[in-house]
Parts: sequence; structure tokens; C-alpha cells
Amino acid sequence: MKEKENLDQLCIDTVRTLSMDAVQKANSGHPGAPMGLAPVAFKLWDRFMRHTPQNPDWPNRDRFVLSAGHASMLLYGILHIFGYDISLDDIKNFRQLHSKCAGHPEYGLAPGVEVTTGPLGQGAANSVGMAMAERWLQTYFNRPGHEIINYNIFAVAGDGCMMEGISGEAASLAGHLGLSNLVWLYDNNNITIEGETSLAFSEDVAVRFKAYGWNVLHVQDANDLNVLEKEIQAAIGETKRPSLIVVDSHIAYGSPNKQDSAGAHGSPLGEDEIRATKENYGWDPDKTFYVPDEVETFKKEMIAKGAKREEEWNGKLKAYAEAHPDLAKQFDMMQKGELPDGWESVIPDFPADAKGLATRESSSKVLNPIADKIPWFMGGSADLGPSTKTYIKEASSFNKENYGGRNFHFGVREHAMGAIINGMSLSKLRAYGATFFVFSDYVRPAIRLSSLMKLPVIYIFTHDSIGVGEDGPTHQPVEHLASLRAMPGLDVIRPSDANELSVMWKYIMGLKDRPVALVLSRQGMPTLDRTKHAPAEGALKGAYVLIESDGTPEVILIGTGSEIQICLDAYGQLTSEGINARVVSMPCSSLFQRQDKDYQEKVLPRSVAARIVVEAGSKFGWHGYTGRQDDCGIFGLKDFGASAPSGELYKEFAFTTERVVQVAKKTIKKNKK
Repeated sequence: MKEKENLDQLCIDTVRTLSMDAVQKANSGHPGAPMGLAPVAFKLWDRFMRHTPQNPDWPNRDRFVLSAGHASMLLYGILHIFGYDISLDDIKNFRQLHSKCAGHPEYGLAPGVEVTTGPLGQGAANSVGMAMAERWLQTYFNRPGHEIINYNIFAVAGDGCMMEGISGEAASLAGHLGLSNLVWLYDNNNITIEGETSLAFSEDVAVRFKAYGWNVLHVQDANDLNVLEKEIQAAIGETKRPSLIVVDSHIAYGSPNKQDSAGAHGSPLGEDEIRATKENYGWDPDKTFYVPDEVETFKKEMIAKGAKREEEWNGKLKAYAEAHPDLAKQFDMMQKGELPDGWESVIPDFPADAKGLATRESSSKVLNPIADKIPWFMGGSADLGPSTKTYIKEASSFNKENYGGRNFHFGVREHAMGAIINGMSLSKLRAYGATFFVFSDYVRPAIRLSSLMKLPVIYIFTHDSIGVGEDGPTHQPVEHLASLRAMPGLDVIRPSDANELSVMWKYIMGLKDRPVALVLSRQGMPTLDRTKHAPAEGALKGAYVLIESDGTPEVILIGTGSEIQICLDAYGQLTSEGINARVVSMPCSSLFQRQDKDYQEKVLPRSVAARIVVEAGSKFGWHGYTGRQDDCGIFGLKDFGASAPSGELYKEFAFTTERVVQVAKKTIKKNKK
């Protein structure tokens, strides 16, 4: 027993000293939290975490989320001593270009990093999505005598995570759902960047979480390994509630002059302080990046233990596949990001209809047959299912009595919803979340992380413009299209009719490495007669020539969404007057920009200088398509909307056929001079 205790302490102090040395060498970083939390992380990984260092993506592994992502060296140190492919050289290059060990954990960069964290609270909310996913996977796949899914999700959250609103949103939902597979370890060290947490934070976190319906436990000393083990075991043994373990810790533990100080939060300790701290630990102060032989032996044992664990599970999976081959095939497809054969065949075509549908309505008619074909396609909305039309009609609701449901009710918690569906996506589900487009502001931090992690998450945003009408400017998105289009790696799709939407759903479901914001209308939009207009498949290139008159065009009208009808009406009037015109539908500008230059030139030839853009949103970003620096030729909005019926608003803000024709003629005339 004494030998094990000595080894445990050796491993813990290895994580601490590696953290100090890495931050010092990088001359930036956060040494304090890793030093304080090292016993907590080590005890969790050594005694409780089921994982496989040689295969970090083993499907039935326990998940570890470092929501307090600034403490990244804690995770890198743990991964190193447990045998993951993170070398001492990687740690020595902490925070340097191309190092696996980035300043904050980056998904896909270092093995064993489950999710990109850093913006505080995001990882905590991601862990709720992971826990929801595990419950669904367990319900859908496990069969009597054949259990292939059974894992827990652990997240380490700091004081900052607890202050951020997203953690409260996510914790409230987790408690409501009774996610007993979820354990948060709260690093209660009472220190923030500015000083003590008492400067701005005095609530009783334990009482708050009890009110959320959590099982709340307390460890008064992070260095007490026996109590840590007891309380983590109690949390894992809880069967009806998620658990919060409040762990009282000391930031920069062991540092003679900086323990429990804000100075240790986000700055190197300094060479002299590191020497003094190592002496406190009983380490040779002259050794840097030192890993004792006993820890190296421990590492090899962990690799062997993980390999045995995975081998045993593979045996269970083989027996499962023999007993339930169809389910095993689905499970395998999920892991590979594949979809069932023929899934595209269920997507409907829509007949031409002058009255048409709102694209939120036509989206529902596409989403549902897709869901019938792909069991792991699921999602929900932030209390707006009847308005966003995102219910899966043949599925039940996900709740603590029914973890097999595929309709998720996130409540009025847009920010948490975005982070939760990121967690679901990381668990191999095809997840979507829906709300009104104007509330994409509340979701944006999670969307950004979807893009950063290259997750195929689907954000469905309805009520896309001043067409919302009487609800007024608070509910009418104006700057949101431009804002989201500015985000790298995100496709913003605003289809102009039901068939464009159908085609783009095929594109969306085929994605594996980028999220999508699908922007849909509240108001009805005509379904175009494709015998008179180009096939909707042109949308797969982001922009295409929808209709054009014979001969070289004198003007090109570019539109998206509901405003394409204004372009078509203007086209009809211009051509009736003998003016050659072209209408380009551009449902996804980022997709168009990824096409080859020849195709872009074919759709928008540089020889045609007269170009008109019509979109009921901010004009920002459209100047590259008009070829002008001023707003001439761009029908957009410079200010917020107003409360009135949508038809009146379109007239008020000059989104009319007559005005487009007038400006088109002036632009043609100006460019002929």
C-alpha cells in the first residue's frame, strides 16, 4: 500500500512539475490550476477512467472534458503519464507553432483531447451533450446480454465556468434529465485573474446545484486521495442524478510564495519559484521536464491495461454483431460517419406552386423522411419546435423516462443548446438545434467552436428577415447573415424555394467536417417551375444561373432566400423591355467561393459590370460581388426593421420590383458610359 501511495504522489508531482516547466519555457500559460488539480485528475484517471491510450477514439471510453481549458497542461501531463501519444518534446513545445500541446486543448490536435475548450463553461455544456448522447446510444443499441455502450462523462470546471451563464443553462437541463452518467468536478480554488473570487462571486454553488436537482458532494482538500476516491465512487454510484463534486484546492499548490495567489493563475512562476517549489515536493530543482523511471513503468502498465480493456470489449462487440447484425452495422456506420444506402431517395421534390411554402415548412417535409431513414439523426429547439418546424413526427421526446427519444427539448437555453449539440456530434450523432435566426447571437460562441472543431452540426434558424413582420425589430435579423458568413469553416445556406432546400439538405447530410447554418423563412415563398428555371441542383455549387435571356446579359440580379422572387419579377419586367438580364441564385456564398475560377466566371462574368444584389439583411459583404466599394446596386438594410406586416415592411425598405428595375436601368446606363 505504501509503495502505491508513493507512486501516486510521484505521478501527481510529475504532472505538477511538467506543468511548471512547460509554462516557464513557453513564457506564457497557466501553471496554478494544474498544480492544484493534479491529485484530482490523477485519481480520476488512475482509479476510475476507462480508456485506451493506444486507441483514444475507442467508442466505449469514459470521456474527460477539461472545461477549465486554461489548465491545459494538466491534461497534457496526464495524457503523457498515462501513455498517450504526447511526448516530452511535445510538452517542451507547449504553446508553440504546430505543437500538439496548444495553449488550450484543441480537438483533433492532441490524442485524448475530447473537445476544444477555453471559452469557460463551453466544455461543461459539451459534457451534458455527451451524457445525453450516451444515454441515447445505450438505449438504442444495448440489448439483453449484449451491452456495448456504458460509459461516464467527467468534466473539470473552475470558478470561471461556474460564473458563465452557459454552465447554469446546461446544468439546469442535466438535472432535469437526471443524467446520472455525468460528473462535474468543481475546482473551488477561490482565485481569478483579478484576485479572489469574492470580488464578484459569493453564491453558494452547492446550494445552486442542489436546486438544479444534482447530487452534490464535497472534498475539502484536493490532496486527500482517500476522500477523493470515496466521493468520486459515490458520484459514479448515483443512479438518478448528475453529480457535482466541489473540490477545495490551492492554486499553485506547493509554491512557497505564489500558492493561493492570482499571480499564479496565468503567468509563469519564474525560475527561482520553480526551484523552491520542486524542493518543497522533494524533487531535484536542477532537473526540468523530468519523468522518473517509476512513472515510465507506470505508463507502460497503463498502455497494457488499456489494450486488455479494449480487447475484452471487442469480444463483446463481436458477439453483439453476431446476435444483432443490423444494429452492429448501424453502429459501425456511425463511428465512420457514414449514412445508410439510399437515404437520399427519400428527399422529396416539390411541384411548382405560385403560393408555395415557407422554407421552414418545406424543411420539415425534408427533415422527417431523412429522420425515418437515419436513426441517429436527431435534435430539437430552444422551446420553439412548433415555430421552427423541427419535430421528428414519428419519434418521441427525449426525457428521463425515455432516453430513446429523438426530439430534444432544450428549453429557452440557446447558448447551452449549441454547446450540447456539439457534445452530441462529438459522440457521433448527427445533431441539429433550432431557434429564430435573430437568436443566433445567443448561440454564436458554440457555432464558432463547431467550426473550429470541424463538426457537422446543423443549426436551423427560422424567421430569417424583416419578413417576420409584426414581431418587430427585436425579432428581425439584420446583421446576422453577414456576421455568420464571416465565420471561417461555416456554410450559411439561405435557400430560395423548397427544391433548393431539398437539394441543400442532401449537401448538408453528406458533410463530415463543417457545420451549417440553415436560414429559413417564416413567410411563404413560391416553389419555382423548374421547366422554366434551371434545376435546383445548381445550388450544390453555392450559386448558379437561375434564368437568363438570350444573348450577353446587360445586368445580373443576385438574390438569396425570399428576395429571389423580387429578382425574378424584376427580370421579367427588364426582359419585357428588351433588356438582357440574368438572375443568379446564391444560397451559399462560401460554397460558391470554393468552386473553381472558371465556374465562378461563368456564373458572374467580369465583363458584366452591372450587378444588383437583393437580400433583406445587412449590405456588408456584398461589395465583392458588385465590384464596387459603395452601396450602389445593393438592396439591403442599413438599420433595424420595424413592427408591421411583412408586405408593408418590404415596401418601406424599398425591396420592390419597381425599385430594383429602376436601379438596374441606371446601373446599366452608368456602366455603358
